[in-house]
Amino acid sequence: MQERSSVAELAASLRNELKRYSPGEKLPSSRALVERHRVSPVTVSRALAELVAEGLVTTRPGAGAFRAEPPAASPRPVDTSWQEIALSAEPGGDQVPRSVDASGVVATLARPAPGVIELNGGYLHPDLQPERALAAALARAGRRPGAWTRPPVDGVPELRAWFAREIGGPGGALAASDVQITAGGQNALTAALRALAAPGAPVLVESPTYPGMLAVARASGLRPVPVPVDADGVRTDLLADAFRVSGARLFVCQPLFQNPTGAVLAAERRREVLRVARAAGAFVIEDDFARLLVHDDAAALPPTLMADDRDGTVVHIRSLTKATSPNLRVAALAARGPVRDRLRAIQVVDNFFVPQPLQETALELVGSPAWGRHLRFIAGELTVRRNALTVALAGRLPALAGAAYGGIPGRDGGPYVPCGGYQLWLRLPDGADEAALTDAALRAGVAVAAGRPYFAAEPSAGHLRLSFAAAAGPAEITEGVRRLRTACDELGVAVE
Repeated sequence: MQERSSVAELAASLRNELKRYSPGEKLPSSRALVERHRVSPVTVSRALAELVAEGLVTTRPGAGAFRAEPPAASPRPVDTSWQEIALSAEPGGDQVPRSVDASGVVATLARPAPGVIELNGGYLHPDLQPERALAAALARAGRRPGAWTRPPVDGVPELRAWFAREIGGPGGALAASDVQITAGGQNALTAALRALAAPGAPVLVESPTYPGMLAVARASGLRPVPVPVDADGVRTDLLADAFRVSGARLFVCQPLFQNPTGAVLAAERRREVLRVARAAGAFVIEDDFARLLVHDDAAALPPTLMADDRDGTVVHIRSLTKATSPNLRVAALAARGPVRDRLRAIQVVDNFFVPQPLQETALELVGSPAWGRHLRFIAGELTVRRNALTVALAGRLPALAGAAYGGIPGRDGGPYVPCGGYQLWLRLPDGADEAALTDAALRAGVAVAAGRPYFAAEPSAGHLRLSFAAAAGPAEITEGVRRLRTACDELGVAVE
């Protein structure tokens, strides 16, 4: 966060200084800029790179940086009005539009402006990422014999075997040959949806659910059909009805610490999900995104649905990204039976393979003593941050904290607070405008996620998702809630 701010500030200062230079005139050396602005060489390098990307500066190896020549002429205007017709024209029949609402995904990926507290992020704060362990793993991976050769299209065998053990559990329900390495969980989810449902087909989804999954489904021409969630996970009585009414042959779920509610699928419902899906002749995509984000106070985790599946009903997705770094885009897509070959074909056609150095880095990381230490570290830190958020909400926004999160009551009748994952799901008072509130919150200096993108159909109330993983720590979380209270007061949202 601090490094990004320094780069932005230096780049802004250099933009102003450029006005004093003629085109082609040399800028001060990097060493001079370091001394003058009292920043690191890395900050200078990144700031200059920004100016190069903007076309304001050019660099010459061994010579330095120079003010760029002005562009010869403005780009010729292009008339793109015809594209409105081409992009909106759809073939006949009951087909799903090809336009995709990516706002829910972009909200979690966009970097906040300097000074804005990030309570909407989907990744660990840099202080929680295992940067030293990743650097060491990358260095070791780069020295492995054959690390830069073309890998097997299915993935490095040792990494596939590791994922198979992690997903299948001690019972050995999964073989390494059942695992395909993918470029992150989103890539695996895209391949699975395309493989398991034809364009125009219905797909059952939890309600609310991960916006990235809804976006992928719609981009693939599928029709998401929502099935409500409570504190015990998806409502399996309604799941059976949804299969029957819609004719769907696919259900996508997050049984563990579901995004955004944090719900965990209860034991009796786990069995029922598999039974209902098998009776419908349908597949279940198990997105196990949060298993590595368990909190210190969580009970023993249930096994994966795939570990209990004896019919090849479950297609499993497991990613390393959420528990490590946004840049370690390594995941596993596991399946058994003929569907495995279809998944493999789509993955190979779309991506060829995941770069071997990245796979080798992941393998070095999970095989090192640092891996266990890191998981224990983030379990403790996520617990501290979650507790800081719940305490701050109770103090500043008691009406939101006192109600069950997202309208999902806990088993003791009080608010449902998850013991894993990185977010809390808040139901707003009736009549509150969540879009206006998120805008007001941003003006107050805190970024929060609106609930609307998490629903496949119209929600019954407004919601907010607050993430505690991307914040710098408890103090920043507390200040973020204070700023959210300011936004609520501005709009007259009842919080007492």
